[in-house]
Amino acid sequence: MKVKVEISGIDMTQDVGPLIKSFFPKQEVEILYKTEPIPLNVASNPNDISNSNGLNDISGLTQNSDIKYIRNDSVTGLEIDESIEIILDETRMSVCVNSEIECTESFDYIDEYDAHMTYEKRKRRAYKNQLLRILFRVLSEKTGRKLPWGILTGVRPTKLLFERLKNNTVGNISYMVNEYYVSPQKAGLAQKTAAKELQLLDRIDYENGYSLYVGFPFCPSICNYCSFGSHPIQKFGHLAEDYITALLKEIEQSSTLLKDRKLQTIYFGGGTPTAVTSEQLQRVIRKVKECFDLNYCIEFTVEAGRPDSIDEEKLDMLRSEGITRISINPQTMNQKTLDIIGRKHTVEQTVEAFKLARNKGFTNINMDLIAGLSGECFEDFKHTLDEVGKLDPDCLTVHTLALKRAAKLTTQKEDYEGLEASEVGKMVDFAADFCQEKGYMPYYLYRQKNMTESLENVGYSKPGKEGLYNILIMEEVQMILACGAGASSKFIYRNAENGRRFGRVENVKNVSEYISRIDEMISRKLEQDIIC
Repeated sequence: MKVKVEISGIDMTQDVGPLIKSFFPKQEVEILYKTEPIPLNVASNPNDISNSNGLNDISGLTQNSDIKYIRNDSVTGLEIDESIEIILDETRMSVCVNSEIECTESFDYIDEYDAHMTYEKRKRRAYKNQLLRILFRVLSEKTGRKLPWGILTGVRPTKLLFERLKNNTVGNISYMVNEYYVSPQKAGLAQKTAAKELQLLDRIDYENGYSLYVGFPFCPSICNYCSFGSHPIQKFGHLAEDYITALLKEIEQSSTLLKDRKLQTIYFGGGTPTAVTSEQLQRVIRKVKECFDLNYCIEFTVEAGRPDSIDEEKLDMLRSEGITRISINPQTMNQKTLDIIGRKHTVEQTVEAFKLARNKGFTNINMDLIAGLSGECFEDFKHTLDEVGKLDPDCLTVHTLALKRAAKLTTQKEDYEGLEASEVGKMVDFAADFCQEKGYMPYYLYRQKNMTESLENVGYSKPGKEGLYNILIMEEVQMILACGAGASSKFIYRNAENGRRFGRVENVKNVSEYISRIDEMISRKLEQDIIC
């Protein structure tokens, strides 16, 4: 079953693809760009549109998730459920569904000056948003779906408001509702979260600082929703020592890169950092302390993650090394779900690990939960929140299940047929009410591709317990130096247009490749023309 989209005139394939996929999450979306413009007056005759021929001599196919972008009109043999035609030129845009004209609008750009964007980019943004609003209205009517985040399909919805709040711009909720069709509820959440982010970041000189990420690509087992490239420690544990050796080398040689900036936050993630031995983890922590100036570091987080990887020895070591924040992530407090998703720990182990960490003196503990896990209903999720509430963690991060291309949920989906969660939106709304009642406030927010019901991930925190690293990486306001397999550094580069731009330098994900190519991973960073 397939949704076929034809675009002619102006190539907006990458812009419309994610939104159309959001309306048809379980169907293949194929987008064809016909390079020869179709005159807009053809839009008065739908039959002419469906029979028109663009240039077919341009070939080439790129894959983006499960959306296909095609430059020539190929036939895949799949039955077409919906056919969408989009006809564009500089002044008008038309959308047809199944050869019936649904909407035609003129485009008359009125410039709104933005010092961070050229005139051409501002105009293109306005054109894109108008086209997406048309598609949203048409597809909402056709499918009956109302996407809570409107036409926003990107990762960082709060980024839209961050600069507006910095400039004391008013009317932000109405701006998101009218310009992006975000629901009033989600616009209010974004406003509240962005305001909290700004309040927290105003306390630190984040623009002249940087953060350090250190990745550990090992886990006790692989969850069915995970695509992070983690390696089961039982199968790949023989590589752990060589990995640590390579990681120590990368940390040491990369430490010279941003020496003129202040290191403000450190985050050990993965994978599961505590999947390696206490001694191996301690060596990495001490190498960081040896190579970096931690005098300005205000947060050192270790994502302990799996309860079955946490023991008294590791917690004692983390406390002795001055770790200020840890995560213990149950994802669910229902044993049947833990078994389905492939986690090898029990609910009791989660409770024991949390209480042990509290007894060892950890005063900032985050817990991750996921709404929409296989087989769960609203009552299952409510039970999880009730049980977590008894533990009273300092932070709660509520994720919505995202169907990732490389995860078992996608590659082995036949094993999970009939286990789709229900009432996920109700779960997320309940979590927001639960957190407010318990004194947690949202402090960071992000979205991912193919999220269930097009929802979001939200970090909630008790006052003063927020994870600053989470804000810094999500809002892209600071450079992130990242070490380890699969780690992605974010640097600010010199740019002729406006003086600076953000870019990434990524390490390979495969552990064996990372070990054998460690010198290449290091040189990739050291050769960057970044703004120090």
